[in-house]
Amino acid sequence: MESVILVDEYDHEIGVMEKMQAHREAQLHRAFSIFLFNEQEEMLIHRRAMNKYHSGGLWTNACCSHQRLGESNIAAGKRRLQEEMGIACDLKEMFSFIYKAPLDNELTEHELDHVLFGSFSGTPSPNPEEVSDYKFVSLDELLNDVRINPKMYTEWFKIALPLVIKERNKITV
Repeated sequence: MESVILVDEYDHEIGVMEKMQAHREAQLHRAFSIFLFNEQEEMLIHRRAMNKYHSGGLWTNACCSHQRLGESNIAAGKRRLQEEMGIACDLKEMFSFIYKAPLDNELTEHELDHVLFGSFSGTPSPNPEEVSDYKFVSLDELLNDVRINPKMYTEWFKIALPLVIKERNKITV
């Protein structure tokens, strides 16, 4: 049984709960989202496998998941990035934000999401149970497609993308 770490709005741990229960009850819990960029400043996005417990078939960032008790955000990110995408790379924590969004299957994401950035220009080796497709895309093209086809993207990705671009612009200026 997979658990998530329940937190308050300041990221202080207040308990542990089974993952599906936390999503059914919309409990605030710790999570992370990884955004990878290649040498051309394109973002790696992937399409979630259809059999995922929520948001199956939707496009999203390189990797998202939950930390385990006692696991740092970076260690958790590296673990899941390897498990989901077959990628090993350095990650840097950039910022965090809280969001709450209804999902399919009567679930709700309510997460304090730690955003991690990394550089990767290789070829992923995704786990087919997690990922059905992937691609690198320019930020302009991505923003345009999210605007035109919002239902093709995960809820958290649509919330995080403008924040990520704002943070990325600070780095590249």
